[in-house]
Amino acid sequence: MKTFTEIVSDMLGRIPNKYDKREGSFIYDSVAPVAKELENTYTDIEGVADKLDIENLKGDELETFIRQRTGIVRLPATYSIGEVTVTGNGTVSIGDLFETESGIQFVATETIVITTSGTVKIQAVVAGAMGNVPAEQITLMPITIAGITAVINNEPTEDGFEAESDSALLTRYYERRRTPATSGNKAHYINWAKEVPGVGNAKAYPLWNGDNTVKVRIIDADKQPASAGLVALVQDYIDPSSAGLGEGQAPIGAYCTVESADTLTIDVVVTVVKDPAVDDVTRQANVEEALTAYLADIAFVSDYVGYGNIGSAILASAGVEGYENLTVNGGTSNVAIGDTQVAILGTVTLNE
Repeated sequence: MKTFTEIVSDMLGRIPNKYDKREGSFIYDSVAPVAKELENTYTDIEGVADKLDIENLKGDELETFIRQRTGIVRLPATYSIGEVTVTGNGTVSIGDLFETESGIQFVATETIVITTSGTVKIQAVVAGAMGNVPAEQITLMPITIAGITAVINNEPTEDGFEAESDSALLTRYYERRRTPATSGNKAHYINWAKEVPGVGNAKAYPLWNGDNTVKVRIIDADKQPASAGLVALVQDYIDPSSAGLGEGQAPIGAYCTVESADTLTIDVVVTVVKDPAVDDVTRQANVEEALTAYLADIAFVSDYVGYGNIGSAILASAGVEGYENLTVNGGTSNVAIGDTQVAILGTVTLNE
């Protein structure tokens, strides 16, 4: 891109030297505004040229580019779901609110008459991962429900995911372009699975139970084993009830079974050299976060957990200045990941 100074120099160079072209002269003052506008135009043109490369697009521009060329749209955020046990004698109606101490609200999705106690299905009011709360956190009723005296969730809520990121959307676009899906081939089943909000990746296994059978295994958007609810959504989208009737995306006569990936738990024990400026609780959280991020990066991509990569993740964690005596699942070598498995973090023990 040409700068203002370069444009002014080029313009003045086309004017005979017998005229005064010094800064402040009539000629200089005449060409300067034009040069500035030309600089702005060059900037605009460069910006447009940059947008011809999909790697430079973000947000709505990226989504529009991909949608116009492939029909792929960004997967929306999903609402966490679960159930609460309520105590009392009364009626919980659709829309009644429950809440955690931190203010995360859930709405009843069914009307239930309670006599003594009963369970009620709920959904987070706000979509996204913030709705995934641990067990025994939903204990409040911001608006009194007649006859109901107590509420609690005995199990965590689940399946709340953020909207698809730019990088994940771009990955799906490249997969569509580089591995064309057609006529119910393997790529087609993988693409169908990943069109369901909350699915992070998928694998397809042709002829797993004879002719005209396909198994699809999925992980969720957090690169963890998929919940039963998410598996059911994908099953219903591709081939409801695995009936092969063509009532989902799969063609008539193709019997598709959807399952979650199997779990491979990765336990880590290591002796670390501690940074005294970081407390133990924070250091533990940092190491677990780094290891979780590494395992997410390789989920359904790599066929092993790298022993060296585990060490690198630990060393890169704030609060760790060095390490030794590292074992991963009790050993000092790479850990194989089975074709149906996804590796998830188990226990992390940091010794001194």
